[in-house]
Formats: sequence, structure tokens, C-alpha cells
Amino acid sequence: MPNIASVIASELAVREQQVQAAIDLLDGGSTVPFIARYRKEATGMLDDTQLRTLEERLRYLREMEARRTAIIDSIKQQGKMTPELEAALLKADSKARLEDIYLPFKEKRRTKAQIAREAGLEPLADLLLQNPDRDPQAEAAAYVKAEGEHPVADVKAALEGARAILVERFSEHADLTGSLREAMWSRGALKAGVRDGKQAAGAKFADYFDFSEPYEKLPSHRILALLRGEKEEVLSLDFGDGEDPESKEPTQYENRIAATFGIARKGRPADGFLSDCVRWAWRTRIKTALALDMRMRLWQQAETEAVRVFAANLRDLLLAAPAGGRATLGLDPGFRTGVKVAVIDRTGKMVDHATIYPHEPARKWNESMLTLAQLCVKHRIELVAIGNGTASRETEKLVTDLMKAKPDLKLTKAIVSEAGASVYSASEFASKEFPDLDVSIRGAVSIARRLQDPLGELVKVPPQSIGVGQYQHDLNQHALARALDATVEDCVNAVGVDLNTASAPLLARVSGIGETLATNIVAHRDANGPFPSRDKLKEVPRLGPKAFEQCAGFLRIRDGENPLDASGVHPESYPIVKKILAATKSDIKALIGQTKMLQGLKPQAFADEKFGIPTVSDILKELEKPGRDPRPEFKTATFQEGVEKITDLKPGMILEATITNVAAFGAFADIGVHQDGLIHISAMSERRINDPREVVKPGQVVKVKVLEVDVPRNRIGLTLRMSDPIPAPGERRSGGGGGGASAKLVDRYKPRQEAPSGGGAFAAALAKAAEKGRSKGR
Repeated sequence: MPNIASVIASELAVREQQVQAAIDLLDGGSTVPFIARYRKEATGMLDDTQLRTLEERLRYLREMEARRTAIIDSIKQQGKMTPELEAALLKADSKARLEDIYLPFKEKRRTKAQIAREAGLEPLADLLLQNPDRDPQAEAAAYVKAEGEHPVADVKAALEGARAILVERFSEHADLTGSLREAMWSRGALKAGVRDGKQAAGAKFADYFDFSEPYEKLPSHRILALLRGEKEEVLSLDFGDGEDPESKEPTQYENRIAATFGIARKGRPADGFLSDCVRWAWRTRIKTALALDMRMRLWQQAETEAVRVFAANLRDLLLAAPAGGRATLGLDPGFRTGVKVAVIDRTGKMVDHATIYPHEPARKWNESMLTLAQLCVKHRIELVAIGNGTASRETEKLVTDLMKAKPDLKLTKAIVSEAGASVYSASEFASKEFPDLDVSIRGAVSIARRLQDPLGELVKVPPQSIGVGQYQHDLNQHALARALDATVEDCVNAVGVDLNTASAPLLARVSGIGETLATNIVAHRDANGPFPSRDKLKEVPRLGPKAFEQCAGFLRIRDGENPLDASGVHPESYPIVKKILAATKSDIKALIGQTKMLQGLKPQAFADEKFGIPTVSDILKELEKPGRDPRPEFKTATFQEGVEKITDLKPGMILEATITNVAAFGAFADIGVHQDGLIHISAMSERRINDPREVVKPGQVVKVKVLEVDVPRNRIGLTLRMSDPIPAPGERRSGGGGGGASAKLVDRYKPRQEAPSGGGAFAAALAKAAEKGRSKGR
């Protein structure tokens, strides 16, 4: 049996030594960001994506090894272990294969087969299987007995017992079960139908009322939609085997079972009985078990993809362009309760707040403008962040009027997603930070900070509450949380954290720190003032050498005692910088930023046994631009004036939009009408694409064209291709999506982008968008 490192190395197409080094580092307490950044020599340059995959596979394979050991011990305790069986168990390469082999030995309820064995009928089953020339009726007669602990009433009962034994034997044959499972996966299909009386209540699942698609072709979002429809008792699902249920002929599955056990119809006395056993085994045991396997396999496949999409979207959102340290006005819009206003200075500190009532029913428009103008002048505001919930466009109009009336203020406005802001507002951290503030004012603070630094603010919100996934509540929450937490950790460490300004939630995401140490760091900072150097971190209670090793390189100290503390150069590598300074005969302040000089240096000249060429190369790049921010440049979408609600939209309009979410079937975009529109994958590019993320990412500003507007169902269809024709009235997308291109229009798309089979994803996506639009206000 190959060892775990060898298996993972083969899967990642890297050397076993690289994997083993990474495993040793992980086992030693190192984090993925630390290993990826500062242990490149050890792992042979494995990047963070490879390391995350390695980490997940390591967890799976170790769980499998633990299960393998438990199974072997169980079988040995039963006294049934053989060399062949142990070899098969050691060779098993998946949890499913292990369970197939273990099935005959698994403790189970008392079955008909066990009762038949206790009645002494196993020799009859063996005799008929090995000698089909024997007459079942005649042979069974010898086993009829009225007395004893296990009586056999008659010939019929004896044959039924023999059949039960053979059915169990057929259904517990590991190799056979595995081959039948793969055959069913490649030939079978998932079918769906609507339950009686559920047509109206389950209209959002209308595309699945009469639906069938092969297992191998089902995309993740469609699987999740079908399972959701079943869960809500709208749909009935049938996990089919690809055979005609009306056919009287044996299925290919039955033929495979028969061939495995040497059963054939040759006119011999026992052939009919044995064929009946095969049919019974397939239809009552094996097919039922494999249908459950199909369900689980589809679910796991869909879940894996959904988690991947969620994590990818979260990464893009966290790494969205920061507006930076500029004084910002945060507006949390509302009608009756007013617009909550928070003033945030360039460091992210709240310095003022207010509530204005420009909208219905108060309609204090001019007074509200005056209040905002006074706050802008008093605090030298540069940015205005407007939450995208209820009254968002109306509040944006207020800011636009202010900008027109007071151009000397030189304001820049932006619409900011409120997703999860209410979760932060009511959190324990927000209560400690702003104990005397109303939760709605806290929401305005969060909105402003999200514009300044999306990463720094969004880490305060549980990732599941940020709302960039699909069917997230249907997923394994433990697996989802693990993937999202890893994504947050990777993003935070990729950007780096200012040690003297970061919040405890942000510090807790830094490699090697965690919640307790983050709290200790903030407490030490509050008691002793800003950290003058990274080395002073060692004075923080409970922050030992290992934690320092893991976190120091990702923490930044601006204007500290050592300029290197503002860079991504790890303190353990400072001796290399001293070598570089000696070679260039300069001091650190003079060397930093000298691109031409630094690029002229050869990394191998400074490498040694501890720090190889990859590390030295990274140091030289850091010295060129210390603490560089990998995030893109900040820019905002400008929503068109006069387009504030869905009824203002007209097909053919060209608008600016911000991508809010990306799914497997397309992307949702905010165009400023309180309802996201859907850009279907078929309307994203002139070329064929398999993943919408090839074209767009959350937070990206794009130009879109309105294709369709369905006001009654609150659905908007958009395209990124300005040349796309507008559907004629009454045309609709295949599958009844009602919010995108029509069926005829899809046909015209095909030379450039083949439309996905089935319209269910489109309809489900639009239904979800409509639901999201209705619930945006907090």
C-alpha cells in the first residue's frame, strides 16, 4: 500500500519529498500561508492552492486510514480475516471501496439470510449455485423439517431461505458492487416530477416538473435545486439506472451479476431459480443501495463545487479594491426610520454620527442635505458609502444633489453591499466597540469601513453571512466553514495586517495568532501604546516563539524602528538583508525602493544553507516595494440617473453595474434598482466559457445591456455582449427562465456559446435573485 505522501504527490503531480515536507510542517503547527510564503525551499515552491488541496486530502486519507484500521481489527476479532481479504482492504483506495469490502462482515440486524443459515439452508444454496443441473424442488425437500429450533415448513420455505442467502451473497460482493455502481453512474439519470397539488406552491421549481438528465452531466447548481425541491416536498426524485422499467428482459446489471456467479439460462432445472435470485438481488437490494450511492455521490459532487464557488467569490470580495485611508461618510438608508449617518476618519475611527429623514414620511430633504454638508466640511470628507438596501437609490439621489450643490466638497460616492452588516451590528465585538451606539448606527459605521478596507471590515462577519454562495444553507456547514475560514486566512495573510491599527477579529486571522492571542495583542497595545517593532510582540502574554515565527512576517509596522518591519520580509531573514546592504554599501532606507539596483543583484550571491534562492528572490522583490498591496485599484460604478426601480428599466439600456455574486450558471449584477439582474453564462462572452469566473468576479464594475425585464416576477436579464439582440415581445429563454434571452435568442447565441442543457438553473437563479431583492432591506 503506498503511503499517504506518495498518494498525494501523485494526485498533485509533484515529488513525494515536497509533500512529505509540507505534511511535516503542517503537523508541526505551521499554517498554509506561512508554509507557502516562507518555506518554499522545503516544499519545492508549493503554492497556497496546492497546499490547501494537500491539507484536505491529508485529512481525508488519514480518516480513511483510521477507518481501515478499525475495519481490519473488527474482522480479526470475528476470526474471519484471510490473507486475501487483508490484501484487498490494504489496497482499497477510497472510503466507499473499504465499506464495500467490509459489508459482509458488518454487524447488522438479523436478516432473512441469517435466519436461513441458522436453519441449515446454506448447503442448499451452495448446491444449486454450483450444480444448476439439480432440481430445486427435489433438493429442497430434503431440508424440510417440522421439529427443532429452526423449522423449515415446506419446500417453498426452503427455497425462499436459499434465495435469501444467495441474494445477500450477490449484493455483498465488493468487486461486483463497485462495477455496478460505475455502470449506473455512466448509464443512469436523475428524473424529477412534481407532486400532486404542488404545481402552484412550487412554481419556482417549474423547470423540474418533468425533468431528466444523466448523472454525469448534472451541474452542481441543478443538483442542489433538485434536492431543495424534494426537501420542500414539491418534487419527487427517481435515481434511475438507465434501463426501461417496462422491459421484461434482464437488465445489463442483472446480466453482469449472473456472469459474475456463473449463472446462465441453459434450460437446466435450477436456471430459473438462480435467475430469479439474480433479479431479486438487483431489484430489491443492489439497485436500492446504488440509488442511495447515486444520491450521495451527486450531493458530494454538488457540495464540493458549491463550496468552491462560495470560497472563490469570498476571496474576490475580500480582495476587492480598498478606497484607502480617507475620511468617509457611511449612510445606512431607510425610509420611516431615517438614514443613519456615521463619520469615519482616515484611520477607521468613528468620530461623529447623526440620523437624517430625507424620505417618506418626514421628507426633510433640504435639512438632510444641510446636515450632510456640515459633516463633510467639519470632517473633510472625501468618500460617501451608501448601503445598497431599502431606500438606497433614493439616498444616492440625495448625495448626488449634495455633490451638485456643493462641488467644492469634491466627494466620491459608492454603493456598498450591506450583506452581513446587520450581523456585525448585533455582534459581541460591535457591542464592545460601540457600547452606547444604536445597532443601526453601527451598521453605518460598517458600511463606511467596508469602502475604506473591505478585508478589514468583512473579517468581522461570519463568512456564511456575506451572501456570495449558492444554496449555502443546504451544505455541510462544517465543511463550508472550514473552506471559508481557510479562504479568509489566505486573503488576510496575502495582504498583510497593520499591527498598530488592526482590530482583534482581523488579527485573529493572521497566521499563528487566533482569537486569544489577538485579544492579548490589542490589550497590550492599548496599555503600552503602538508597537515600535515586531520584536516587541514577544512581550505579549502567551505569544511564544512558534506563534511569533508564524505571524511576524504578515504583520506590518509603519514608521517603526526598523523599516523592514513594514515589509513582508520575515525577521528570521533580516541577516540576508544585512548581507545585501554590505554588498551594496548602503543603508536600508537608501536601498528600499531602488528598483534598478535591486534588480541587478543575483539572488544566488546571498543564498545559504538556510535561505535558498526562492527566499532571497522574495526579499529582493519586497525591498523594491515593501508591503505591497496585491489588491486592485479602487473604482466605483456610476448608476444611471432616473433608473432607480425595476419599472424604470427598458430592454436595450446600457448601464454600469457591480457584480455581486458569481454562480456556476452566471453572475448577478447590481444596477441600482434594488434587484440584482442575472447575466447568464451564455451571455457573457463571444467565446465558449465553462466558468463565469473566467469573465467576472464579485465587486468588479462592468458594463451591461438590459435584455429583458419581467416586472411581475421581479426578474431582470442582462448581457455583457453589447451586440446581443433584444428578444421580441413574448419570447422567453428555454426552460421558462423569464429573465434572460429567449429560446430563439439562445439559438442565435449557439455559434459563440452553446446554451446549457435544461433551463432549471436559470429559473432557480432568477427566483433566488427575486428573493434576495425582496429581503435586501434590514
